[in-house]
Amino acid sequence: MSVTAQLCDTIVATTYASLSPAAIAAARRLVLDGLAITLAGTEEETIQILAEHYRGFGARGDATAIGFGFRTAPMLAAALNGAAMHVLDFEPMWFPSNHALSTTLPAILALAETRDVSGQDLIAALVKGVEIQGWVRHAGHLYETGGVRFHPPALVGPMGSAVAAGHVLGLSSGQLANALGIASSRCGGMAANIGTMTKSTHCGHAAMLGLESAMLAARGFTGNPEPFEAFNGYGRMMFGESFQPEDMLNFGPPFRIIEPGYAVKMFPSQFGTHFAITAGMTLHPQVPDPARIRAVRLKTPVMQYVNRPHPETGLAGKFSLQYTFANGLLRGGAKIDTFTDDRVRDADMAALLDKIAIEMSPEIPARFDRMWVEAWVELDDGTVLHTRCNGPKGIWGSPPISEEDHLVKVRDCLSRRLPTDRAEALIALARRVETLDPAGVREMIALAG
Repeated sequence: MSVTAQLCDTIVATTYASLSPAAIAAARRLVLDGLAITLAGTEEETIQILAEHYRGFGARGDATAIGFGFRTAPMLAAALNGAAMHVLDFEPMWFPSNHALSTTLPAILALAETRDVSGQDLIAALVKGVEIQGWVRHAGHLYETGGVRFHPPALVGPMGSAVAAGHVLGLSSGQLANALGIASSRCGGMAANIGTMTKSTHCGHAAMLGLESAMLAARGFTGNPEPFEAFNGYGRMMFGESFQPEDMLNFGPPFRIIEPGYAVKMFPSQFGTHFAITAGMTLHPQVPDPARIRAVRLKTPVMQYVNRPHPETGLAGKFSLQYTFANGLLRGGAKIDTFTDDRVRDADMAALLDKIAIEMSPEIPARFDRMWVEAWVELDDGTVLHTRCNGPKGIWGSPPISEEDHLVKVRDCLSRRLPTDRAEALIALARRVETLDPAGVREMIALAG
């Protein structure tokens, strides 16, 4: 049997009963996080433009455009909701680096409104969609984040969405192999668009195109059923000679949702900037007056896509080590409202950015699990403050974000679009999602919609 055939047999045989209580709990938290950040994301101009774009299609209203009060075709809902889930850069981070939630959960939710999808089905589909993305990234042996040719969720997200949707649709092993073959021709997104409106569509389109691939396969549509090992297929074309398809046969317990797991984001920005924010927060209480700062030096990994000395927009600020460090130093953290055009242009921010020099050192691994950021702040009396951040709160290898801290994030996000009673009802359902019947899942989606 080919690797893809063996893999698909394993995927199809994986059910809710295959999951440990820890895997179920980890997936449950993802559902709540995903719904909350989607609603907060709908306030962004990017998503408002996309909503009007998709509303104009006039598609049959089978699925909810979360936060916008209209319904559309499942594929379009997956595209819009996936983009909204990602636009704030607030979704959990995975290793190897990827956005595995916004590329997977929106496809499941879109199907759940027209099919009987229980909470257990939703959880199993989500775990499987996350799992395949992690093993594809692992098989590619590309762990550095500074030199990727493609934005990871656009590279592997359609595969995750196809697997998740395939679970909901009940695809056979052969149908799933075709779905992955179809999805393999829908992968890729330019890293050059990081920091632009287009970036969030990488995730939305991944959710949409994987969903389409599974729906087509369910109808008997075919693709190359061996995309991972074909000499001119997905593995070699996207990852090069480093791709080892046999690695994906590790699919299964304890599942990557548990090992290595994910890092819940507590700041709405690119994950590498969380090191800079944390470093700035550490030094914040030690600076008596920002006007006394003479110079700042940052030492970071080589990550040129987040080397933005003077971002011109709040969106670009999410991908600036300099801006995020400066905000941590000046404000003691970072919130959704940190990344606005007005904040980027504040006088105190502009003054501090002019004083920051950055050294991107090849000696520091450009991997989220191994990198660090150092900072030196020189004051006007010659005092030099120093810190080194080996990782933000909740990073792999450290205690996870607590339930209480996570709920602070969730409630803040939901409060931007929902009244308190409706937000609390949504939280209550999501926190027991695995117990919901199909009507309960639809009720949860309706509360978000």
